Amino acid sequence: MKFVTFAKKDGSIRAGWLADEDHVVDMKEASGGTLPDNLVNFLDHSEEFMKIVNHFNPSGQTGIYRMSDIQLKAPLPVPRSFRDFYAFEQHVKTARENRGQEMIPEWYEIPVFYFSNHLAIKGPEEGIVKPKECEWLDYELEIACIIGKEGRDIPRDRADEYIFGYCILNDWSARDLQRKEMKVGLGPAKGKDFSTSIGPWIVTKDELKPFKAGNGFNLSMHARVNGILLSEGNMKDLYYSFAEMIARASQDVTLYPGEMIGSGTVGTGCILELGEEIHRWLEPGDEVELEIEQIGVLKNTIITGNEEVR
Repeated sequence: MKFVTFAKKDGSIRAGWLADEDHVVDMKEASGGTLPDNLVNFLDHSEEFMKIVNHFNPSGQTGIYRMSDIQLKAPLPVPRSFRDFYAFEQHVKTARENRGQEMIPEWYEIPVFYFSNHLAIKGPEEGIVKPKECEWLDYELEIACIIGKEGRDIPRDRADEYIFGYCILNDWSARDLQRKEMKVGLGPAKGKDFSTSIGPWIVTKDELKPFKAGNGFNLSMHARVNGILLSEGNMKDLYYSFAEMIARASQDVTLYPGEMIGSGTVGTGCILELGEEIHRWLEPGDEVELEIEQIGVLKNTIITGNEEVR
């Protein structure tokens, strides 16, 4: 099942799920108000609410809209938090080599993450404003999981119980700002602070079970800039599984429904790793398209600040 957040023609923002390729269900309207109008509140009671969703009969129901009559937004417009891990070995090795650095042994001991700006989330087709002082703008091809159940000190072998679903994640990066600030030994901060895009929907974890492989799923991952294929990877190449990430994130801390955990960049999944001889840094007008098999396509265009519509 694919859960979405969308804007209606009257400007209201609602949440729901795809009834089929051409229709979306407004969960609040279709349920007569039993279900909430946003996914964070839905996730707070996801086990109870999923029973209602699974028995929903669209025949003759109100609250069903054509995809052509709505606009998809970020499926989780304001996640409760956003932790981004560093879980693909190839990306870590190559990115460090490109900076003249050796691989650090501590990376193999614990999965590490940083907190990013959960209030700067963008959705499919939304413009990504290039930071004013940035000359080295980059994309990052990632997958994220959405927490659907509260838990603390979650053991790795039970972590899957706490995952609601998965979505595509683009961790936009101002590499020149990032490189400078991280020399201080803290960060990334402004290098990542300006935007993260997710979407086009959240795919529930049951849909991906048939593709389980390695520490992830056998799902091909691609990134294109202006229609040109630059990045190719596979989620099964995760060094650290999402179960390991969740166990680490929940150590001595309570995770809540609606929190988001990113995988980090898949191998070859950014310009920093590929090198400028493969592609220049991103500029306004560039269209970046991330695709993950069985999940969908997330497309955004780089814009300048004066193009942003508020």
